[in-house]
Amino acid sequence: MDERGRLCSVWLGSETGILKGVSLSQKNAFNFCNTRHLSREQEVRALCWGDPAESELLVASRDGTVRTFSTEKGSFTEARVCGEPEQGCFSGLAVNGDALITCVECGTLRVWREDRSDPVTELHAGKNVSRMRQNPVHRNQVATGGKDTGLKIWDLDRPEQPAFTAKNLRDDWLDLRQPQWVRDMAFIPDSQKVVTCTGYHQVHVYDPSTPQRRPVLEAKFGEYPLTALSLPVGGSTVVVGNTHGQMAMLDLRKGLVCGILKGLAGGVRSLQCHASQPVVASCGLDRFLHIHSLDDRKLQHKVYLKSRLNCLLLSSRDLEEVGAGAAAGGAASEEVKEEEDEVWDAMEQVEEAEEKQKRKASGDEEEEEEEEVKKKKKSKKKRKKGQD
Repeated sequence: MDERGRLCSVWLGSETGILKGVSLSQKNAFNFCNTRHLSREQEVRALCWGDPAESELLVASRDGTVRTFSTEKGSFTEARVCGEPEQGCFSGLAVNGDALITCVECGTLRVWREDRSDPVTELHAGKNVSRMRQNPVHRNQVATGGKDTGLKIWDLDRPEQPAFTAKNLRDDWLDLRQPQWVRDMAFIPDSQKVVTCTGYHQVHVYDPSTPQRRPVLEAKFGEYPLTALSLPVGGSTVVVGNTHGQMAMLDLRKGLVCGILKGLAGGVRSLQCHASQPVVASCGLDRFLHIHSLDDRKLQHKVYLKSRLNCLLLSSRDLEEVGAGAAAGGAASEEVKEEEDEVWDAMEQVEEAEEKQKRKASGDEEEEEEEEVKKKKKSKKKRKKGQD
Protein backbone atom coordinates (compact mmCIF):
# COMPACT_ATOMS: atom_id res chain seq x y z
CA MET A 1 0.00 0.00 0.00
CA ASP A 2 1.34 3.41 -1.00
CA GLU A 3 1.41 5.74 2.01
CA ARG A 4 2.10 8.89 -0.01
CA GLY A 5 -1.59 9.63 -0.56
CA ARG A 6 -2.20 10.00 3.18
CA LEU A 7 0.53 12.62 3.46
CA CYS A 8 -0.93 15.02 0.89
CA SER A 9 -3.12 17.96 1.84
CA VAL A 10 -3.25 19.65 -1.59
CA TRP A 11 -4.13 17.90 -4.86
CA LEU A 12 -3.54 19.33 -8.32
CA GLY A 13 -4.25 18.31 -11.92
CA SER A 14 -1.79 19.12 -14.71
CA GLU A 15 -1.93 19.53 -18.48
CA THR A 16 0.28 16.45 -18.87
CA GLY A 17 -2.35 14.22 -17.23
CA ILE A 18 -0.52 13.80 -13.93
CA LEU A 19 -2.34 13.93 -10.60
CA LYS A 20 -0.01 15.68 -8.16
CA GLY A 21 -0.15 15.63 -4.39
CA VAL A 22 1.65 18.08 -2.11
CA SER A 23 2.44 17.50 1.55
CA LEU A 24 3.08 20.86 3.22
CA SER A 25 4.10 19.20 6.50
CA GLN A 26 6.67 16.95 4.81
CA LYS A 27 7.58 19.63 2.22
CA ASN A 28 7.31 17.08 -0.57
CA ALA A 29 5.41 16.66 -3.82
CA PHE A 30 4.43 13.39 -5.48
CA ASN A 31 3.25 12.23 -8.90
CA PHE A 32 0.44 9.66 -9.04
CA CYS A 33 0.43 8.19 -12.54
CA ASN A 34 2.45 6.16 -14.98
CA THR A 35 4.73 8.78 -16.53
CA ARG A 36 5.73 6.41 -19.35
CA HIS A 37 2.25 6.33 -20.88
CA LEU A 38 1.10 9.93 -20.78
CA SER A 39 -0.82 11.65 -23.55
CA ARG A 40 -2.52 14.95 -24.12
CA GLU A 41 -5.90 13.23 -23.91
CA GLN A 42 -5.32 12.50 -20.20
CA GLU A 43 -5.12 16.18 -19.27
CA VAL A 44 -6.81 16.70 -15.87
CA ARG A 45 -9.65 19.21 -16.16
CA ALA A 46 -11.55 18.94 -12.86
CA LEU A 47 -11.20 17.48 -9.36
CA CYS A 48 -13.65 16.80 -6.54
CA TRP A 49 -13.94 14.62 -3.45
CA GLY A 50 -15.82 11.37 -3.92
CA ASP A 51 -16.95 10.95 -0.30
CA PRO A 52 -17.25 13.08 2.87
CA ALA A 53 -14.31 11.26 4.48
CA GLU A 54 -12.06 12.45 1.61
CA SER A 55 -10.73 8.95 1.02
CA GLU A 56 -11.61 9.05 -2.69
CA LEU A 57 -10.74 11.66 -5.27
CA LEU A 58 -12.54 11.97 -8.61
CA VAL A 59 -10.36 13.04 -11.55
CA ALA A 60 -11.98 14.20 -14.81
CA SER A 61 -9.77 13.90 -17.90
CA ARG A 62 -9.85 15.51 -21.31
CA ASP A 63 -10.85 12.24 -23.04
CA GLY A 64 -14.19 12.12 -21.17
CA THR A 65 -13.27 9.62 -18.44
CA VAL A 66 -13.69 10.13 -14.71
CA ARG A 67 -11.22 8.11 -12.67
CA THR A 68 -11.43 7.30 -8.96
CA PHE A 69 -8.26 7.73 -6.94
CA SER A 70 -7.93 6.20 -3.47
CA THR A 71 -5.92 8.44 -1.14
CA GLU A 72 -5.45 5.50 1.26
CA LYS A 73 -4.08 3.12 -1.39
CA GLY A 74 -2.32 5.84 -3.36
CA SER A 75 -3.57 4.50 -6.71
CA PHE A 76 -6.44 4.68 -9.18
CA THR A 77 -9.11 2.08 -8.51
CA GLU A 78 -11.66 2.50 -11.33
CA ALA A 79 -12.61 4.58 -14.35
CA ARG A 80 -15.89 5.55 -15.96
CA VAL A 81 -16.67 7.09 -19.36
CA CYS A 82 -18.86 10.17 -18.80
CA GLY A 83 -18.44 12.08 -22.04
CA GLU A 84 -16.97 12.25 -25.49
CA PRO A 85 -13.98 14.37 -26.58
CA GLU A 86 -16.08 15.89 -29.39
CA GLN A 87 -18.38 17.50 -26.80
CA GLY A 88 -15.53 19.49 -25.24
CA CYS A 89 -13.61 19.31 -21.99
CA PHE A 90 -15.16 19.02 -18.55
CA SER A 91 -16.21 22.36 -17.10
CA GLY A 92 -17.42 20.98 -13.78
CA LEU A 93 -17.55 17.87 -11.59
CA ALA A 94 -19.56 17.26 -8.41
CA VAL A 95 -21.02 14.51 -6.22
CA ASN A 96 -24.46 14.37 -4.61
CA GLY A 97 -24.79 11.26 -2.47
CA ASP A 98 -24.24 8.30 -4.77
CA ALA A 99 -24.80 10.41 -7.90
CA LEU A 100 -22.08 11.93 -10.06
CA ILE A 101 -22.74 15.29 -11.74
CA THR A 102 -20.75 16.26 -14.84
CA CYS A 103 -20.86 19.20 -17.23
CA VAL A 104 -18.93 19.72 -20.46
CA GLU A 105 -18.16 22.84 -22.49
CA CYS A 106 -20.93 22.25 -25.04
CA GLY A 107 -23.44 22.71 -22.18
CA THR A 108 -24.54 19.12 -21.61
CA LEU A 109 -25.12 18.53 -17.89
CA ARG A 110 -25.64 14.92 -16.77
CA VAL A 111 -26.37 13.05 -13.56
CA TRP A 112 -24.96 9.52 -13.31
CA ARG A 113 -25.78 6.66 -10.94
CA GLU A 114 -23.38 3.91 -9.92
CA ASP A 115 -25.71 1.10 -10.99
CA ARG A 116 -26.39 2.53 -14.46
CA SER A 117 -24.12 3.13 -17.45
CA ASP A 118 -26.35 5.83 -18.97
CA PRO A 119 -27.24 9.15 -17.28
CA VAL A 120 -30.47 9.37 -15.31
CA THR A 121 -30.76 13.12 -15.96
CA GLU A 122 -29.54 15.14 -18.92
CA LEU A 123 -30.14 18.82 -19.67
CA HIS A 124 -28.68 21.57 -21.82
CA ALA A 125 -27.29 24.53 -19.89
CA GLY A 126 -26.33 26.63 -22.92
CA LYS A 127 -23.40 27.03 -25.27
CA ASN A 128 -19.74 27.48 -24.35
CA VAL A 129 -20.20 26.69 -20.64
CA SER A 130 -17.01 27.70 -18.84
CA ARG A 131 -17.85 26.51 -15.33
CA MET A 132 -20.30 24.51 -13.26
CA ARG A 133 -20.34 24.82 -9.46
CA GLN A 134 -22.34 22.95 -6.82
CA ASN A 135 -24.11 24.56 -3.88
CA PRO A 136 -22.21 23.21 -0.82
CA VAL A 137 -25.35 23.41 1.37
CA HIS A 138 -28.11 22.34 -1.03
CA ARG A 139 -26.15 19.82 -3.04
CA ASN A 140 -28.95 19.23 -5.51
CA GLN A 141 -28.39 22.77 -6.83
CA VAL A 142 -25.72 23.69 -9.38
CA ALA A 143 -24.86 26.91 -11.18
CA THR A 144 -23.62 27.19 -14.76
CA GLY A 145 -22.36 30.01 -16.98
CA GLY A 146 -20.07 30.70 -19.90
CA LYS A 147 -19.38 32.86 -22.93
CA ASP A 148 -22.61 34.47 -24.14
CA THR A 149 -24.34 32.24 -21.61
CA GLY A 150 -25.52 33.97 -18.45
CA LEU A 151 -25.71 32.58 -14.96
CA LYS A 152 -28.26 29.81 -14.45
CA ILE A 153 -29.13 27.95 -11.25
CA TRP A 154 -30.54 24.43 -11.66
CA ASP A 155 -32.46 22.28 -9.22
CA LEU A 156 -31.59 18.74 -10.31
CA ASP A 157 -34.73 17.38 -8.64
CA ARG A 158 -36.74 19.50 -11.14
CA PRO A 159 -34.42 19.85 -14.15
CA GLU A 160 -37.06 20.87 -16.70
CA GLN A 161 -36.39 24.59 -16.27
CA PRO A 162 -33.63 26.53 -14.45
CA ALA A 163 -34.63 27.78 -11.01
CA PHE A 164 -32.99 31.13 -11.80
CA THR A 165 -31.82 32.73 -15.03
CA ALA A 166 -29.79 35.93 -14.80
CA LYS A 167 -30.56 38.86 -17.04
CA ASN A 168 -27.81 40.58 -18.99
CA LEU A 169 -26.55 44.02 -18.01
CA ARG A 170 -28.35 47.02 -19.39
CA ASP A 171 -27.23 48.35 -22.77
CA ASP A 172 -24.34 50.79 -22.67
CA TRP A 173 -24.56 54.53 -23.36
CA LEU A 174 -24.55 53.80 -27.11
CA ASP A 175 -27.56 51.48 -26.70
CA LEU A 176 -25.35 48.51 -27.61
CA ARG A 177 -25.72 45.11 -26.01
CA GLN A 178 -23.01 44.38 -23.45
CA PRO A 179 -21.21 41.05 -23.89
CA GLN A 180 -21.27 38.50 -21.07
CA TRP A 181 -18.76 35.80 -20.21
CA VAL A 182 -19.13 34.04 -16.87
CA ARG A 183 -15.80 32.35 -16.00
CA ASP A 184 -16.45 31.16 -12.44
CA MET A 185 -19.03 31.40 -9.67
CA ALA A 186 -19.66 30.51 -6.02
CA PHE A 187 -22.66 30.30 -3.69
CA ILE A 188 -22.43 32.79 -0.81
CA PRO A 189 -23.08 30.95 2.50
CA ASP A 190 -26.10 31.75 4.66
CA SER A 191 -27.91 33.34 1.75
CA GLN A 192 -29.30 32.64 -1.70
CA LYS A 193 -26.80 34.94 -3.40
CA VAL A 194 -24.30 33.87 -6.03
CA VAL A 195 -21.10 35.72 -6.94
CA THR A 196 -19.57 35.45 -10.42
CA CYS A 197 -16.45 36.71 -12.19
CA THR A 198 -16.34 37.42 -15.91
CA GLY A 199 -13.92 37.54 -18.79
CA TYR A 200 -14.42 41.32 -18.82
CA HIS A 201 -12.78 41.82 -15.36
CA GLN A 202 -16.16 42.16 -13.61
CA VAL A 203 -17.45 40.71 -10.34
CA HIS A 204 -21.24 40.39 -10.06
CA VAL A 205 -23.48 39.40 -7.16
CA TYR A 206 -26.94 37.98 -7.97
CA ASP A 207 -29.78 37.51 -5.49
CA PRO A 208 -32.44 35.00 -6.70
CA SER A 209 -34.63 35.83 -3.69
CA THR A 210 -35.44 39.24 -5.22
CA PRO A 211 -37.46 39.96 -8.37
CA GLN A 212 -34.40 41.64 -9.90
CA ARG A 213 -32.55 39.28 -12.22
CA ARG A 214 -29.70 41.68 -12.91
CA PRO A 215 -26.70 41.96 -10.54
CA VAL A 216 -27.37 43.63 -7.19
CA LEU A 217 -23.66 44.49 -6.96
CA GLU A 218 -21.06 45.11 -9.65
CA ALA A 219 -17.33 45.62 -9.15
CA LYS A 220 -14.26 45.58 -11.36
CA PHE A 221 -10.67 44.49 -10.82
CA GLY A 222 -7.76 45.18 -13.15
CA GLU A 223 -7.94 45.25 -16.92
CA TYR A 224 -7.60 41.57 -17.80
CA PRO A 225 -10.07 38.65 -17.85
CA LEU A 226 -10.86 37.10 -14.49
CA THR A 227 -10.54 33.32 -14.55
CA ALA A 228 -11.27 31.99 -11.04
CA LEU A 229 -12.73 32.97 -7.69
CA SER A 230 -13.28 31.52 -4.23
CA LEU A 231 -15.00 32.62 -1.01
CA PRO A 232 -13.06 32.75 2.29
CA VAL A 233 -14.64 31.80 5.59
CA GLY A 234 -17.46 34.24 6.38
CA GLY A 235 -18.47 35.06 2.81
CA SER A 236 -18.07 38.85 3.10
CA THR A 237 -15.11 38.92 0.71
CA VAL A 238 -14.12 37.10 -2.46
CA VAL A 239 -10.69 36.24 -3.86
CA VAL A 240 -10.31 36.54 -7.65
CA GLY A 241 -7.47 35.85 -10.09
CA ASN A 242 -6.92 36.85 -13.71
CA THR A 243 -4.97 35.83 -16.81
CA HIS A 244 -1.93 37.96 -15.87
CA GLY A 245 -1.27 36.35 -12.49
CA GLN A 246 -2.93 39.09 -10.44
CA MET A 247 -4.96 38.13 -7.36
CA ALA A 248 -7.03 40.36 -5.12
CA MET A 249 -9.57 40.33 -2.29
CA LEU A 250 -12.79 42.27 -2.91
CA ASP A 251 -15.35 43.38 -0.35
CA LEU A 252 -18.77 42.05 -1.40
CA ARG A 253 -20.61 44.72 0.63
CA LYS A 254 -18.97 47.77 -0.96
CA GLY A 255 -17.50 46.32 -4.13
CA LEU A 256 -14.02 47.65 -3.36
CA VAL A 257 -10.61 45.99 -3.53
CA CYS A 258 -9.38 45.40 0.03
CA GLY A 259 -6.09 43.61 -0.64
CA ILE A 260 -3.66 42.39 -3.31
CA LEU A 261 -1.94 38.97 -3.24
CA LYS A 262 1.47 38.99 -4.92
CA GLY A 263 3.99 36.38 -5.99
CA LEU A 264 2.45 34.84 -9.13
CA ALA A 265 4.17 34.92 -12.52
CA GLY A 266 1.51 33.40 -14.79
CA GLY A 267 -2.22 33.29 -15.41
CA VAL A 268 -4.38 31.89 -12.58
CA ARG A 269 -6.40 28.84 -13.59
CA SER A 270 -7.72 27.71 -10.24
CA LEU A 271 -7.85 28.95 -6.67
CA GLN A 272 -9.56 27.75 -3.51
CA CYS A 273 -9.93 29.13 -0.01
CA HIS A 274 -9.63 26.68 2.86
CA ALA A 275 -12.82 25.69 4.65
CA SER A 276 -11.58 26.65 8.12
CA GLN A 277 -8.15 28.30 7.79
CA PRO A 278 -7.55 31.89 6.56
CA VAL A 279 -5.48 30.76 3.57
CA VAL A 280 -6.00 30.55 -0.19
CA ALA A 281 -4.27 28.17 -2.62
CA SER A 282 -3.78 29.02 -6.29
CA CYS A 283 -2.13 27.50 -9.36
CA GLY A 284 -1.82 28.15 -13.06
CA LEU A 285 0.57 28.72 -15.92
CA ASP A 286 3.67 29.47 -13.83
CA ARG A 287 3.71 25.80 -12.65
CA PHE A 288 3.78 26.77 -8.97
CA LEU A 289 1.42 26.04 -6.11
CA HIS A 290 1.00 29.20 -4.03
CA ILE A 291 -0.43 29.35 -0.52
CA HIS A 292 -1.24 32.89 0.69
CA SER A 293 -2.42 34.01 4.10
CA LEU A 294 -5.63 36.03 4.00
CA ASP A 295 -4.78 37.82 7.26
CA ASP A 296 -1.55 39.55 6.22
CA ARG A 297 -1.69 38.60 2.48
CA LYS A 298 1.84 37.15 2.63
CA LEU A 299 3.04 34.13 0.64
CA GLN A 300 3.38 31.16 3.03
CA HIS A 301 4.29 28.33 0.63
CA LYS A 302 5.52 28.12 -2.94
CA VAL A 303 6.04 24.70 -4.55
CA TYR A 304 7.36 24.13 -8.08
CA LEU A 305 5.52 21.25 -9.78
CA LYS A 306 7.14 21.20 -13.27
CA SER A 307 3.86 21.22 -15.25
CA ARG A 308 1.24 23.78 -16.14
CA LEU A 309 -1.62 23.28 -13.69
CA ASN A 310 -5.37 23.35 -14.42
CA CYS A 311 -7.12 22.71 -11.11
CA LEU A 312 -6.55 22.13 -7.41
CA LEU A 313 -8.39 20.70 -4.42
CA LEU A 314 -7.70 21.28 -0.72
CA SER A 315 -8.21 18.91 2.16
CA SER A 316 -10.70 20.14 4.77
CA ARG A 317 -8.22 19.31 7.54
CA ASP A 318 -5.36 21.54 8.69
CA LEU A 319 -3.05 21.72 5.69
CA GLU A 320 0.20 21.60 7.67
CA GLU A 321 -0.93 18.85 10.05
CA VAL A 322 -1.85 16.27 7.42
CA GLY A 323 0.88 13.64 7.52
CA ALA A 324 2.94 15.53 10.09
CA GLY A 325 3.19 12.56 12.45
CA ALA A 326 3.35 9.83 9.83
CA ALA A 327 6.50 7.82 9.27
CA ALA A 328 7.04 8.46 5.64
CA GLY A 329 10.16 6.32 5.23
CA GLY A 330 11.56 6.03 1.77
CA ALA A 331 8.28 6.91 0.09
CA ALA A 332 8.09 10.36 1.65
CA SER A 333 11.66 11.17 0.68
CA GLU A 334 11.04 10.23 -2.93
CA GLU A 335 11.21 13.25 -5.19
CA VAL A 336 8.90 14.05 -8.04
CA LYS A 337 10.16 12.57 -11.27
CA GLU A 338 11.58 15.07 -13.68
CA GLU A 339 9.40 15.88 -16.66
CA GLU A 340 12.11 16.80 -19.14
CA ASP A 341 11.24 18.89 -22.18
CA GLU A 342 12.36 17.79 -25.61
CA VAL A 343 14.58 20.84 -25.82
CA TRP A 344 16.68 19.70 -22.89
CA ASP A 345 16.90 16.17 -24.24
CA ALA A 346 18.15 17.43 -27.60
CA MET A 347 20.89 19.65 -26.16
CA GLU A 348 24.48 18.44 -26.43
CA GLN A 349 26.48 17.81 -23.30
CA VAL A 350 29.67 19.86 -22.98
CA GLU A 351 32.37 18.32 -20.81
CA GLU A 352 35.66 20.02 -19.95
CA ALA A 353 38.53 18.75 -17.85
CA GLU A 354 38.64 20.29 -14.40
CA GLU A 355 42.44 20.57 -14.46
CA LYS A 356 42.35 22.51 -17.72
CA GLN A 357 39.78 24.91 -16.29
CA LYS A 358 41.83 25.41 -13.15
CA ARG A 359 45.02 26.08 -15.14
CA LYS A 360 43.20 28.48 -17.40
CA ALA A 361 41.60 30.26 -14.46
CA SER A 362 44.89 30.50 -12.55
CA GLY A 363 46.67 31.79 -15.67
CA ASP A 364 44.05 34.49 -16.19
CA GLU A 365 44.33 35.54 -12.55
CA GLU A 366 48.14 35.83 -12.78
CA GLU A 367 47.90 37.93 -15.95
CA GLU A 368 45.39 40.25 -14.33
CA GLU A 369 47.62 40.69 -11.29
CA GLU A 370 50.62 41.54 -13.48
CA GLU A 371 48.62 44.12 -15.40
CA GLU A 372 47.45 45.75 -12.18
CA VAL A 373 51.06 45.97 -10.89
CA LYS A 374 52.20 47.58 -14.17
CA LYS A 375 49.39 50.12 -14.03
CA LYS A 376 50.30 51.06 -10.46
CA LYS A 377 53.98 51.56 -11.41
CA LYS A 378 53.05 53.79 -14.36
CA SER A 379 50.73 55.90 -12.19
CA LYS A 380 53.52 56.38 -9.60
CA LYS A 381 55.99 57.53 -12.29
CA LYS A 382 53.45 60.08 -13.63
CA ARG A 383 52.91 61.46 -10.15
CA LYS A 384 56.65 61.91 -9.61
CA LYS A 385 57.08 63.72 -12.96
CA GLY A 386 54.21 66.01 -12.09
CA GLN A 387 55.79 66.85 -8.71
CA ASP A 388 59.18 67.61 -10.33
